Amino acid sequence: MRLVILDEYDLASEWAAKYIRNKIIQFRPSADRYFTLGLPTGSTPYGCYQKLIEYYRSGDISFKYVKTFNMDEYVGLPRAHPESYHSYMWNNFFKHIDIDPANAHILDGNADDLETECQAFEQKISEAGGIELFVGGIGPDGHIAFNEPGSSLVSRTRVKTLAKDTIVANARFFGNDLSKVPTMALTVGVGTVMDAKEVMILITGAHKAFALYKAIEEGVNHMWTVSAFQQHPRTIFVCDEDATLELRVKTVKYFKGLMHVHNKLVDPVLSMKDQ
Repeated sequence: MRLVILDEYDLASEWAAKYIRNKIIQFRPSADRYFTLGLPTGSTPYGCYQKLIEYYRSGDISFKYVKTFNMDEYVGLPRAHPESYHSYMWNNFFKHIDIDPANAHILDGNADDLETECQAFEQKISEAGGIELFVGGIGPDGHIAFNEPGSSLVSRTRVKTLAKDTIVANARFFGNDLSKVPTMALTVGVGTVMDAKEVMILITGAHKAFALYKAIEEGVNHMWTVSAFQQHPRTIFVCDEDATLELRVKTVKYFKGLMHVHNKLVDPVLSMKDQ
């Protein structure tokens, strides 16, 4: 497990975007060897997506041979609805890069058979060779995707009834009208993300500080599903200073010390372009 601490949100977003960019470049994707990337939605990854768009426009990276798999989608919300995760991804990322729309996979919350849709999504991931890098964000209660407190840590893609706290939190996107907030979603499972070769979790803001503490300083606990990634062989938590407010001083010093060593030795991934 690695914890990367940047001074503020923009720097954390830039670091994450460079990491993704350089992972793709290092992989050298081609027509018969696609890079597979798992992606989240929400406010946290927005800055990272904006940086990746910049890198594409400057000619630093192409997404022509990249396949993406998004974490989740609401059930029953029209695909064209401004708050659907389809809309989020296309408006904030996909339409600004050269990805083939057929390679951008997002769960269909309006499928006739939701269980079959979830099974098919797992099958598509398998057929693509698995996920090389799964990027995720978390909620203040430590949930990743819609794997809310109490979710199984070996769960797979499935239909999920949303907790009241999640519905209330999401009401701000629906004019604070609870009646308009979807109560169900399709989501990848914790086990689905754990199967990725590498996981990078973005955690920014003081409101996520307790979740980060639970994620890395306490044991694995299904009530804080992000804590499962302590057991992944290649997990990177990328955060800003505000998100470290609940961590012990020695924890912060330890990981900052590791960062200093990495920088002195020149991280082979980040150094491919720039730091």
